[in-house]
Amino acid sequence: MRYHVLASDYDGTLASQGLVDDETLQALERLRLSGRKLVMVTGRELDDLGRVFPHLDLFDRIVAENGALLYCPATREVRSLGEAPPEEFVAALLRLRIPLSAGRVIVATWEPHETAVLETIRDLGLELQVVFNKGAVMVLPSGINKATGLRAALDELGLSLRNCVGVGDAENDHAFLSECECGVAVANALDSTRAHADWTTQADHGAGVRELIDALLADDLRHLAPCLERHAVPLGQSADGSPVSVPPYGEHLLIAGTSGSGKSTLAAGFLERLSERGYQTCIIDPEGDYANLDGALVLGDEGGAPGVDEVLTALEQPAMKVVINLVELTFQNRPAYFDRFLPRLQDLCLRTGRPHWFLVDETHHLLPPEREAAAATVAQELHSVLWITVHPDRIAPSLLERIDRLLAIGQEPVRTLNLYAAAAKRPPPQIADRPLAPGEALLWNVREPASVQQFAAHPPRVLQRRHKRKYAQGDLGTELSFYFQGPERRLNLRANNLAAFVQIGEGVDDETWEYHLRRGDYSRWFNANIKDPQLADAVRAVERDATLPPAETRARIRALVDARYTGTA
Repeated sequence: MRYHVLASDYDGTLASQGLVDDETLQALERLRLSGRKLVMVTGRELDDLGRVFPHLDLFDRIVAENGALLYCPATREVRSLGEAPPEEFVAALLRLRIPLSAGRVIVATWEPHETAVLETIRDLGLELQVVFNKGAVMVLPSGINKATGLRAALDELGLSLRNCVGVGDAENDHAFLSECECGVAVANALDSTRAHADWTTQADHGAGVRELIDALLADDLRHLAPCLERHAVPLGQSADGSPVSVPPYGEHLLIAGTSGSGKSTLAAGFLERLSERGYQTCIIDPEGDYANLDGALVLGDEGGAPGVDEVLTALEQPAMKVVINLVELTFQNRPAYFDRFLPRLQDLCLRTGRPHWFLVDETHHLLPPEREAAAATVAQELHSVLWITVHPDRIAPSLLERIDRLLAIGQEPVRTLNLYAAAAKRPPPQIADRPLAPGEALLWNVREPASVQQFAAHPPRVLQRRHKRKYAQGDLGTELSFYFQGPERRLNLRANNLAAFVQIGEGVDDETWEYHLRRGDYSRWFNANIKDPQLADAVRAVERDATLPPAETRARIRALVDARYTGTA
């Protein structure tokens, strides 16, 4: 199940003329019986809401005062998410005879008093914001809105925005609808709200919410998947510059290629972009390839594999990215660990929809053909998985059948595609057999034999930053360093990184500097050893300009290096 929570506005959405009809109440009950959670997100004050809607216990959480107040109906606990309105602010508005209502955090009035409200905020020097809602004028602490309130509610419930569908009707709903995995507008919503939404119901008010609930219960909104392209996860871009991406849910991807072809780098980039979009990931890492994954909690070390309880406790936190390091487990013991872990992971997925993506490295070790029963369970129960292998032909048949897209990488990508096709008993794609350049891959939609795209993969940004730090301030070693020697090799000054290169280049005599400049040594070093052809091309242009004096060439090359490396190292 993808959607575990429905977050709904009250006025103009659930309610018409301030009241919710019986049919809508019954629909909310049906949704609760499906195991989903309900969160109300409203601009109303809590006491006022309770007077017009005596069914607060239908909801797991109430976000009131436009995101400034959180209420748990089961425990009756109220939590303010912002500071109370300043007394001098309320007093100033009352002196101006502005009709208002003051909650625990919010101060509310109506148009046309917004100008006086803004002037009062300015005159008192307060950090307050004004939010509009169909004629209502709401004043809140800066940074508080329905989106921040919804996030607080989901944090208490242990759920993720990526498993939430939101529905609303007015301008103050934009923030939380755009944060939800699927944002829905009822038919009576403002034009601007419908424009922000992923889908608009045909019916208005409570009937529109019922329409949404019926769709959730019917197919978990699978029919709306084409409306959610904003969540597509980029892989790279094709030769014509068009983006290459995959859906964020319901996909089984297989990365296959020879050893050392860059499978882990391609996977790390994909994991990075999933994390940026708020999707939780869990990585089974038999060989320790992801021990340095940025922002991840790595469990397991030289002392052995982590306990299953330890892993599940970490995954209970929706924002936690977890790497399960099995490097200390013997090859023979890894499948048994996987079998103990899998049922617990499935239970977490059923309760929360998380982790959103599961990565299994060395798939051919954990789920070979002789482990068909375990593979069949995984293929059926886990919705979004990234499998990685050197041997696409040595994986259990039920898992091969479940693969949606294959990413082939390395020097023999067509052979990789053909190995998978033969093992999965699918027609192989008909494409030219040629090696891929570093960083390139083939993407095959395996259910369409002719659907193969070649693309340049987006490298992980963390890897790029690490490379920059290494070249800027690390030690490149004796073989990759630059040596200022000058004519007749009178010197032998070693620059073991770019910072040292700039410093030594500033200090050597003009003759030595010019000697390497006119030979093109600097651009060759940047290209071959720093592996930065763009920097090499820019430096080559300086080297070829014979009119520039040594001081100017030093300054220009230093500026180029600073801009790309040492200035931000």
